[in-house]
Amino acid sequence: MGHPRPKQEFLGQKLLQIRNVLDISQDRMPERLGRPDLHPGRISEYEQNKREPSLSVLLAYAKLAGVHLEDIVNDNVNLPAKIPGDVCHPLTPQDDHS
Repeated sequence: MGHPRPKQEFLGQKLLQIRNVLDISQDRMPERLGRPDLHPGRISEYEQNKREPSLSVLLAYAKLAGVHLEDIVNDNVNLPAKIPGDVCHPLTPQDDHS
């Protein structure tokens, strides 16, 4: 079966930092991420490193914060001092509300 993938030690802390800097409640976070299907309790689990978000959720955090995904998932990289940052992410099909 192989070895489990190592967990990112600072992932939850970074997700909490993004939410706090953007002044978004846990209840509103799923909507702001474009993921209304997420229960707000899931946000708490992510921030406490009890559960690891999917890649699509991590990409939504990066887009919302205007940062590179690597800034969030790499423990050796700090989040930028300025959030929201200047990184523009391409639109995804779920972003097209026309």
